[in-house]
Amino acid sequence: MKRLPVTLIFYLILIIACDRPAQIDVEHNATWSDVEQDGHGTITLAYVPSEGFSYTDDEGRLTGVTIELMRDFTEFVNSSYDVEIEMVTIPIERFSEFYDFVKHAEGGVFGVANVTITEQRADELAFSPSYMTNIATLVTHSDVPEISSFNEIGERFHGLDALAFEGTLHEVRLQDIVNTQIPDASIKYAHSNSEIIERVASENRYFAYVDIYNYWRAADRGKPLKRHAAADEASERFGVIMPRNSDWEPLMVEFFEHDGGYIHSLRYRELMEEHLGKELADLLLGR
Repeated sequence: MKRLPVTLIFYLILIIACDRPAQIDVEHNATWSDVEQDGHGTITLAYVPSEGFSYTDDEGRLTGVTIELMRDFTEFVNSSYDVEIEMVTIPIERFSEFYDFVKHAEGGVFGVANVTITEQRADELAFSPSYMTNIATLVTHSDVPEISSFNEIGERFHGLDALAFEGTLHEVRLQDIVNTQIPDASIKYAHSNSEIIERVASENRYFAYVDIYNYWRAADRGKPLKRHAAADEASERFGVIMPRNSDWEPLMVEFFEHDGGYIHSLRYRELMEEHLGKELADLLLGR
């Protein structure tokens, strides 16, 4: 058999380094009971790329609020229980594929994509405690007059189509608007939040729901968007997701509740300010 060049062998070693993007057989991810018994194990973090929360920086490093949150979680478990957890990461572009990946996984699999905690999803997944309260806001091109009440949507948005990120609660909200107020409109689909922002801002053809931080950052960059605050939904809470039968859930709760609560810590505020900016961090943290 032909031998591999030394440079190729070195490259392969780098690929299997800690905290790396990889396609992993989910059956091989350690349960917490396995880690307790063996003293070590591998967990997988699936994520949907998202500016500020899970993105690659200018130096090529995967980072963001939720990525660093999960790194803090592994460090907490390692130091608290004297174990060695390795975390590997898998980017998944489509939310529906990401959701199904975690839903049908087994063992130490986690997911971050700012997933809203709902009763229906809680029947399918395990959730961490909430790490952030979100505002879902309705946006259009800046040329559309702002609505003063939700009932004005049918009149003001006539001739526009909805633009949705498939599999999200935003899609459900948009479908309700189409069904009840603009029956002639159709729902078009985008593959990412950034695509939604770009398409809504590029021409006066769409209306869409986006998370407030997506709107805020786009508006700060000068994108011609109009926020229709009368249609805001401010009751969403985001959590890290796990397979429904995951025995990692108690560890996740312990991490969030440790030492006065993770989301109340200086470390968490610093992460929010570093990756989202101080003004947006203040808005999302309610300060």
